[in-house]
Amino acid sequence: MWIYLGIFSAIFLGMYDVSRKHALRQNAVLPVLFFATVFGALFVLPIILLSRFRPELLAGSNFYLPTISIVAHLHIFAKAVIVSAAWVLSYYALKNLPISIASPFGATGLIWILIGAVLLFHERPTVLQYLGLGLMVISYYGFSVLGSKEGIIFYNNKWMAFIFLSTLLGASSAMYDKFLIQTAGYSPVAVQVWFSIYLAPVLGAVVLVSRLAGEKNILNPPFADKFVWRWSIPAIGGFLLIADFLYFKAIGCHGSLIATISTLRASCIAVSFIVGGLLFRELRLSSKAMALAGTLAGIGLILLSKP
Repeated sequence: MWIYLGIFSAIFLGMYDVSRKHALRQNAVLPVLFFATVFGALFVLPIILLSRFRPELLAGSNFYLPTISIVAHLHIFAKAVIVSAAWVLSYYALKNLPISIASPFGATGLIWILIGAVLLFHERPTVLQYLGLGLMVISYYGFSVLGSKEGIIFYNNKWMAFIFLSTLLGASSAMYDKFLIQTAGYSPVAVQVWFSIYLAPVLGAVVLVSRLAGEKNILNPPFADKFVWRWSIPAIGGFLLIADFLYFKAIGCHGSLIATISTLRASCIAVSFIVGGLLFRELRLSSKAMALAGTLAGIGLILLSKP
């Protein structure tokens, strides 16, 4: 069951990427990110209220929110801080890079998750996993060559550095999810709901600090573009909630493997590449498709490997 949950999570995650790209085109980044998280918080608010005041309506369902300790709230708040930092970096990168470059490169988080599993959890990758990683590295080199033809030099491009740092933080968050749900034993719905709630004030603080910093802001500058409302802004929050609900449910299943779930979620690049690339009419899609095929083949080898 958890494998199917991971596959459907990847589909909605791909649509989340497409919504982000649509919302960010010629738009102010931080307000888009902030309002998307506000809508995400509003979407989960009924779960908090019903679980608190009418628990009989949700009791026994996948949406019932159990009471958690102060320590649990602090753990989840820490996740919100990590993810907020990752999202600020990735949103700026996605705005300034083609989605057919940014989305596949974001899948490198899988490599860091496997490295973290080896170093932190003493897991041993199989031969197929090593082959899969090798294919992915070669494919990313192909993306770098194609990117250079569009004026994107990977090793000295600020936005590529942003997405690289975002990917590292995202991988850290994925490993932290394993701790929260499988080690600490927190309910998946509790992690998702309170994480969604805490994102709004954390990112609100980021917007406020960025506004006060003005021209000294390292993000160059965050309010250079005028904020324009688009339907894709609430869609960002909606698609992410569905993707994360399926993801946390998968992690909560007995015997589920975080490396395999992360591999499945990485396949979202196929959705964002095809839908996003065609929707935004990006360049050299046929050539990039070859590099994408290598990436997906690498993901497939990792998925087929024995745990």
